[in-house]
Amino acid sequence: MSDTLTETPKPTPRSTRGNGRQARSQFERVSLILAWIVVIAIFSFVRPDTFFTVGNMATILGSDAVLVILTLGLILPLRAGDYDLSIAGTLTLSAMLVGIMNGEHHINIWLVVLAALAVGVVVGLFNGLFVLIFGINPFIVTLGMGTFLAGIVLLISNDQTFAGISPGLVNVVVGDRFLGIPLEFYYGLIACILVWYLFDLTTFGRKMLFVGTARDVARLSGIKVGRTRLVALVGAGVLAALAGILYAGTSGSADPTSGTAQLLPAYAAAFLGATAIVPGRFNAWGTIIAVYFLATGVNGLAILGLGSWVQDVFYGGALIVAVALSQLARRRQEQEIT
Repeated sequence: MSDTLTETPKPTPRSTRGNGRQARSQFERVSLILAWIVVIAIFSFVRPDTFFTVGNMATILGSDAVLVILTLGLILPLRAGDYDLSIAGTLTLSAMLVGIMNGEHHINIWLVVLAALAVGVVVGLFNGLFVLIFGINPFIVTLGMGTFLAGIVLLISNDQTFAGISPGLVNVVVGDRFLGIPLEFYYGLIACILVWYLFDLTTFGRKMLFVGTARDVARLSGIKVGRTRLVALVGAGVLAALAGILYAGTSGSADPTSGTAQLLPAYAAAFLGATAIVPGRFNAWGTIIAVYFLATGVNGLAILGLGSWVQDVFYGGALIVAVALSQLARRRQEQEIT
């Protein structure tokens, strides 16, 4: 009788490549989280008494809730393949309406909140109708709308800051806290969960992705492309208006330049978020992680004593890098599918 020897089969090159791709994909998903942890560790080591404190962490989480909600609104049309450059103008107009109607004329704050949200709906509708009916590039439409809204704000405010906003709004935004963190952080978290649910667990969310990646194919498949794009732009307007309400509640006032500095960080966070969790796609969890990653970097550099130029340089550089990385992630994803 002869003994038979059993040899362990060697992995094929194809299986090795598959394992390598899977490992790389998993790393890409969490790479931004790991980078965030590294940034926190570095600043905590350099400035342990001022950076890594409960107060500073609560400040970072709370103060950037406005940017979280604004960026979540931005990724709605981005997911559907459209840009919206009017979100900063919508935020500013919403905040200014709160300041004028409530702070100046003492109209009930919750009626004012509804009015501000309605303005967001109207702005989104106008953006969508001009894009769809006249076939104008959304970049041009929303750029013009943002400039138009900035002019309206200057007109109704006479270039003045309005204070005296109802303590009721201020309290539910920054006055009241849970676990030491202002409630506005949790509003951003709730918005993130809702957008995640829309994108990942609803048919409409999948349609948005289809429209954004293959618009002509989506149209031939029977998807109502125009309606999908319109809803995305209206959703962006509503969330931008909500961000404006939170902005007014955070500071207790409204000024004509409230949203001017928010547009660049929102785009930087949106594209950086598209490199994490679901690389190559605009997604809710990647967005909120990107916002706080960038906010942590700016906060840490400010604590180190660098000048006010840091924020512009940091966000501008982050936008360029984020767009490049998101494009690389999308191309790699397309190559793996094919």
